[in-house]
This record gives sequence, C-alpha cells and structure tokens, in this order.
Amino acid sequence: MSSIYLQRSVLLILVAFKLSSSSAFAPTNRNRQVRTALRSSTDEDVKQLLEKARQLREEAAAMSGQTVQEMQQESMDKKRLSQEQQAVIDKAREERDAKSRTSLQILPVPENSEAQIIQAAAAIERAFKDGITKQTVRFALLAVDEEMSGEQNEWPGGAQQMFRESGRPLTEGLLREVRAYPAKQNSVEKLPPVIETKDIWDFDGSAICTATHGEETNGVVKALIFPNTDSKYLNDIEAISRDVGPENLFLLVNPFWRSVESWSFNILQPNGKRRAQEVVFDEGFDVTYAVVRFSARGEDCVALYSYPNEWQIYAYREDPSWFNQERPIWLGSSKTEPTSSQVTELLNSRPEFRMSKNMRKLQRQLGNDDQ
Repeated sequence: MSSIYLQRSVLLILVAFKLSSSSAFAPTNRNRQVRTALRSSTDEDVKQLLEKARQLREEAAAMSGQTVQEMQQESMDKKRLSQEQQAVIDKAREERDAKSRTSLQILPVPENSEAQIIQAAAAIERAFKDGITKQTVRFALLAVDEEMSGEQNEWPGGAQQMFRESGRPLTEGLLREVRAYPAKQNSVEKLPPVIETKDIWDFDGSAICTATHGEETNGVVKALIFPNTDSKYLNDIEAISRDVGPENLFLLVNPFWRSVESWSFNILQPNGKRRAQEVVFDEGFDVTYAVVRFSARGEDCVALYSYPNEWQIYAYREDPSWFNQERPIWLGSSKTEPTSSQVTELLNSRPEFRMSKNMRKLQRQLGNDDQ
C-alpha cells in the first residue's frame, strides 16, 4: 500500500469527521467545506486524526510484512527509479532532435520498450536521410512493462506470445514514431500515421505492419515482423519491396536469421541461399538499430547499435546504494557486433568486475566491500 494511498485515506477521514458533525454544507460548496473544517479543527481533533493516520500506516506495513520506515523507503525508491527511467527516455528524445552526430556516439542503455522505440526511430530517420530505405531493426524483445535489466523473458508461449506481447507493440510504436518522408513531399502532410497490422502466419508470429497517411502513398512505411528462412518470406520481401517503391521505407523487424549462412541446404528449397543473397543482402537491409542481450563470464551484458555509430558495450552490475537493483556500466565500443570473447576481455580489464557475480554477492552478505 503506497504512501499516496495513506495520504488520501487521511484526507478522506478528515473530511468525513468534520462533515458528519454538521449538515449545513451544500454539495456544491465542497471545497469551502473542507477549508472551513480544517480551520475549525481543534487540537484534539488533529491529535485523533494523526493517531488514526499512524494506525493506518502500521496496518499497511503489517499487511506488507514491512516496517513503516521500510514501506516509506520503498515508496521513495520506486519514485526515484521512475524518475531515472523517465530521464533515459527524455535523453533519447533529445538525441533524436540533436543536429550534431558527435553527440550521439555513446548512447545510454534503453531501460524499457519506449526508450528502445525512441532510439530506434532516431537511428532509422538518420539512415533514411542518408538514402537507406531498406533497413533491419533488432529489438530486445521486452514486454510493455518489462525492464532491460534482470532475467530475460523465456516466452513459454513461443512465437505467438513473443509477437503478441512484444513484437507487435514494439513495431507499432516504432511506426507511430518514425517520420520518413521522401524529400519532395510537402511538410504539411507530416501528420501522425494510421497503423494497420495483418498476420501472415499465426503460428510463427509473423505479420506485416503498415503506417499510412490517408490516401497519400509517399511516406508509407512497411515493416515485416519476425520473417524466417522459409522461402515464403523471400517472396513476401520481394512483393513488399515492389509495393513500397524505391523511395519509401521498408523495415525487417527481428528476422530469424543472422546472415546468408542461416540458409543451410534444404532439399525443399535448393536455391534458398542464392535467393536470400539476391532478395535480402544484395538489396541492402542494413542493420540500423539493434539491442542484443547476452551473457559473458556470467555477467548480464548489452550491445547497442544505433546508425551511424559504433556498437556500444555494457555490463550490468549491482548498485550498492540500491537493494536488488543493477546499473549498466559502459565497457567500450566496437566497429562490428561484439563477440563474447571480446566482451570477456573488457570485463577482465575493469576493476568493477574483478570478482565474479557470485563472489560479489558473497562479499556483500559478509558485509565486505564487493569491489
């Protein structure tokens, strides 16, 4: 039970106490009633109300298994965490509007879906202005209320759950945010788009998401969500490419391949690898935004890429000033997607990660410094 709830409870008790002693107040003068009741409260009334508020706080603490002080501290911690998360989102929005690319060389780790969307939209727009109309985006698949730190979602419902709870909301949010208009288009038409999503195959979570601006064909953005190495998706990519034309934006969102080598020999599609090279890799579809979560040396790590900058490498570490909270620490950058061995070397060079995660936990339990 939060401190806000207790404050509201105290206020309601105060108003009820005073209003029950008099019937001379009309409903239309409620604000005046409260002010009058407050002014006319005796010292004894105030003491009774404060005592009642204290009892309510103690009852709330007992229900939560905490002391009153612990409950108040938890409320303050949650407020601080919310402010810090909002600061990450605000910083991402500022980066989107920044004119100088030098200020974008080191990005913060996006701590939730909204921050990912803002960062991705900025990267996509920069690449689009540079003439890259076919792009690939790889989100960290977070649910709407999920944070980047902590254990990764295992998605027990498979691709359908992944699409429903993460892939679709991330892609629709991205297309609402992106503004990718051909240079010749009049700025008057730059209005929020209409989003439409159609399933391709329900069992594998694939879909096409489209952002349109009324009847205008310029500025249309299409995104193919979760395509895989089945030949059907190569046909879909060809068809969508023809549909959007050379000037509009076409995105592949979290495709289930890493390179052309993902197309191993298949007797049912013997030319699959060659067609993938022609349809996908020869046509561009460069990665313009990616957030990759992985483990190196037992540490939770994140690699972040945002066009046109280098990959940024982070590792999460326990925050000694916060119980059960972790903060990303910047390790370095890389021109290509970092490997596990590369990140391990960076971790070994940092004093914060001199001890393993388990050893740091043991040291904290013993009351020692975990550095």
